[in-house]
Amino acid sequence: MQRKEEDRKTAAQRDRDEEEEKEGTAAERGGNDEEEEDDDDKDADDKKKKPKHKMSSCLDRKCIPGILYLGHIPPRLRPKHLRNLLSAYGEVGRIFLQPEDQQVRKRKRKSGLRRCDFTEGWVEFRDKRVAKQVAASLHNTPMGNRKRQRFSSDLWSMKYLHRFQWTHLSERLAYEQTILQQRLRTEVSQAKRETNFYLNNVEKSSHLDKLRRKRQRDGQQVEEKMWDFSQRQTEEEIQIKKKRKKDSVSQEHLDKARLIQQKSQSNVSLLVKIFNSSQSE
Repeated sequence: MQRKEEDRKTAAQRDRDEEEEKEGTAAERGGNDEEEEDDDDKDADDKKKKPKHKMSSCLDRKCIPGILYLGHIPPRLRPKHLRNLLSAYGEVGRIFLQPEDQQVRKRKRKSGLRRCDFTEGWVEFRDKRVAKQVAASLHNTPMGNRKRQRFSSDLWSMKYLHRFQWTHLSERLAYEQTILQQRLRTEVSQAKRETNFYLNNVEKSSHLDKLRRKRQRDGQQVEEKMWDFSQRQTEEEIQIKKKRKKDSVSQEHLDKARLIQQKSQSNVSLLVKIFNSSQSE
């Protein structure tokens, strides 16, 4: 009897253990399912968010800036005037106008004009499509629609620059500035060389004069150097020489022609004698 009771207890305990194991596995499965559902929700959210980033990147790609080149800038036109004129067609970014040379400014200042005009310019639009449309529609058209409007007598001279960026312009300006500085340095160095050469020659001449005076005081003979320079021929002398050469050549040709003529006459006389003798016979 005792053994039977022990067997029943062990069987009941086994059943309990099996039920606990089943509950534990079910709980683990439920947790995994919940985690999988959370992961699925996150993936769905990421997928929803990704198209937004793509749309924003597409918009950024579409809004690529475009640059226009202005070949003619009328006098008294300033960047603010240019911005006011072109902002009606689209959003304008940076503007750069190339000022005149310094020599032109000096001439104007001498004549009484102190203003600084510009020769060419570059304008940046926020959207390159707008820049292309503006260049195609405004090129060779008047700047003002009304007669009394400012700059109405001037025409737009613009061109869209393909694959041109603002960094290219800044690099070009920096390159031109460095070239200008190098040119100024070379001119300054050349002027210094000329002045140093002149001063050295002056010092040498003064030193030689002192030596000559000292020798004259001592009673020594001083040999004065005579500089013989062959002067270049003038234009008249060159023309006279050319004429003489031509005359001599023409005289030689005439002499040759006379000799040839004399020989031909002698040959003719011989032939006449020969033919006359044959006819008489």
